[in-house]
Amino acid sequence: MEASPTSRFFLEPKETFHRQHEALRAVFVDGEPIDRVAERFGYKLSALRSMASRFRADCRRGVAPPFFSPTAADDPKGGADRRDNRCSNHRRSPTVAS
Repeated sequence: MEASPTSRFFLEPKETFHRQHEALRAVFVDGEPIDRVAERFGYKLSALRSMASRFRADCRRGVAPPFFSPTAADDPKGGADRRDNRCSNHRRSPTVAS
C-alpha cells in the first residue's frame, strides 16, 4: 500500500529540524534500534549517536532542542532573545552580523 502525502510528511521529513525530531522520536519514543533509525533517516550511525547524546544532555540541563525554539509569534514580548536557549559556551560565528 502506498503512503499518503500526509503520512509521508512524518515518514519522510525533508526539513533538517523535522528529520532530527523524527529520528530522535523513533529512538527515544518508539524504541527503534539506533542503527536502523540512522539508515532510515540518512544519518551516519556516529552522527545520530552524537545527536542523541546532545539531546539527552540538553534535556538534563533543561535546554529546549532547536526544533522547539520560540518564534516571534510565540513570544508575547514581540521577539525573544534566542540566545536564552543556547549553551553558555556556544560561540557565534565572527562572520555573522549582530
